Amino acid sequence: MTRPLSNPTRRELLRRGVALGLSQPALAGLGGLGLSLAAMGPAAAASTSGYKALVCIFLTGGNDAYNTLLATDSASWAAYSAARETSFEGIALAAPGTPSQSGSLHARLGGVLPISPINAQGRTLALHPTLGAVRNLFASQRLACISNVGPLSGPTTKTAFLAGTAPKPPKLFSHNDQQSVWQSFSAEGTTRGWGGLMADRVLSANGQSMFTSISTSGNAVWLSGQGARPYQLAPTGSIHIGGTDGTVYGSAAVRQRMVALMRGARNNSVAEREHASVVSRSVDADLLLSSALPGAGAGPWGTGGLGEGQLDPKLQFLDPETNTLMPNPLAAQLQAVARMVAGRSALGMARQVFFVTLNGFDTHDLQQSRHTRLMAQLAHGLSYFDNVTTAMGVDDLVTTFTASDFGRTLAANGDGSDHGWGAHHFVMGGAVKGGDVYGKLPAYGLSDGKGGFNSADQLQGGSLLPTTSVEAYAATLGKWFGLTDSELLSVLPGLAAWNYSQRNLGFMAA
Repeated sequence: MTRPLSNPTRRELLRRGVALGLSQPALAGLGGLGLSLAAMGPAAAASTSGYKALVCIFLTGGNDAYNTLLATDSASWAAYSAARETSFEGIALAAPGTPSQSGSLHARLGGVLPISPINAQGRTLALHPTLGAVRNLFASQRLACISNVGPLSGPTTKTAFLAGTAPKPPKLFSHNDQQSVWQSFSAEGTTRGWGGLMADRVLSANGQSMFTSISTSGNAVWLSGQGARPYQLAPTGSIHIGGTDGTVYGSAAVRQRMVALMRGARNNSVAEREHASVVSRSVDADLLLSSALPGAGAGPWGTGGLGEGQLDPKLQFLDPETNTLMPNPLAAQLQAVARMVAGRSALGMARQVFFVTLNGFDTHDLQQSRHTRLMAQLAHGLSYFDNVTTAMGVDDLVTTFTASDFGRTLAANGDGSDHGWGAHHFVMGGAVKGGDVYGKLPAYGLSDGKGGFNSADQLQGGSLLPTTSVEAYAATLGKWFGLTDSELLSVLPGLAAWNYSQRNLGFMAA
């Protein structure tokens, strides 16, 4: 439910001012006018009726998009096979329709899984053999594929890029920098991301603004805004000071005294005041969540009645290499997200953004086993979360999307691949116009023997030159989230480099 806007407190007005991009000194200088502008913010800005959440799954390390969503028409498959050797240690997947057989892991998996997009752009397409659950979501139109997405400073051609006349994002092909560029459009060191800046626009609609931006995997610049501060949630729930029983060394009194000391600052130093502030927010959040957050086995996100230390079968995936059930860290994080969504009414939340990760995608070597296992984890996590949100009746209200540092090269380096640029991504949810591929599918070229490829869509090593900007990807999500066109331009200033018709990719229902 949207928080009532009548008779807001001065503190609430200041918070709205921050969400509008005004500093507290600026608001103070404007006096009554500043506070009036802050009060007007929610009415004149983002639409926050009902509830909506964005969930970013960041595939850390640079996902190999070429082995995630593949073009399988004859010309594309010939180029793919030529670049990705098919030896036992190679990284080429088996062709569609290939039966499972003994030998390499890829051979045992069988062929890639064909999909039938609504608009196939004259191509035939398939998914990695372990993405069967994703194929089912795609076929039921609950998931869409977004083709060749990457950070761009404006429309760019291969000719202009090679000539050095095209503007380029900072520090291409660097892990830390490109993670930051994807999340904030600036290199490592920036402090605000587009998820947090979107959250700024809806902060005043939430009863507990501290739960607007939530990470289940540590710090993420994507969640940070001017007013929105990331709250770190453990996969098991809120992070406690002391034991889960509310004690330190078995004593509740010791814990209370420790918390009191940590809440206070002994002097007026900025560091001590900030530390005390962080501790206070953490303690307050823990107290709120202890009553608002349902238990791990209390809903469709978990299995009730488990013994202590017993793994929830819903959070386990089938490892394709060992054929055994293993814990899926992605599913565990998504369970925490589902529990937070379930507690939205108790916390008075109207809008939330979540950040979860799946690590291990820097597959320079051992790609057969490493990437195959990661694809199985991703497929299980997406299917698990779709089942959970559907059972909760919130699948139309929660949109999940993938992101990554960058894609990887088409050319193999033996048993792996190198850093690339553009990559394909998935968007899932009841509000997604699924069953289709959005954005231009890249053409696969042949190597010239010197590292180049004879395709306008491929750079050195077969790295994809993006044709869909991260800004357009983000703007399409932000529009559904409730932001206006002017707010999107403020959050995503690079969007202005693109024609209006290119700013919405069309994969979200109105």
